[in-house]
Amino acid sequence: MLLKAKYQLPFPLLCDSNAEVATAYGCYGLKKFMGKEFMGITRSTFAIDPDGRIETVWRKVKPESHAVEILGELSDILPERRI
Repeated sequence: MLLKAKYQLPFPLLCDSNAEVATAYGCYGLKKFMGKEFMGITRSTFAIDPDGRIETVWRKVKPESHAVEILGELSDILPERRI
């Protein structure tokens, strides 16, 4: 079963195998880990409104705490929608 169908996601998913979109959004670049440098994806989240405009950007997010953080902020941005 495909991920989108399995979780009933109401939006399209993107496969960006050559990093063109990630680069355009500023999410692909030089990273450092344990003294080594390499090219890679940086964790970022974009809240995009129904008209396709970027409302909010979160950079260098931490997976452990980001869900709680983003739900709180999205509730402030979109008070009329239940999240």
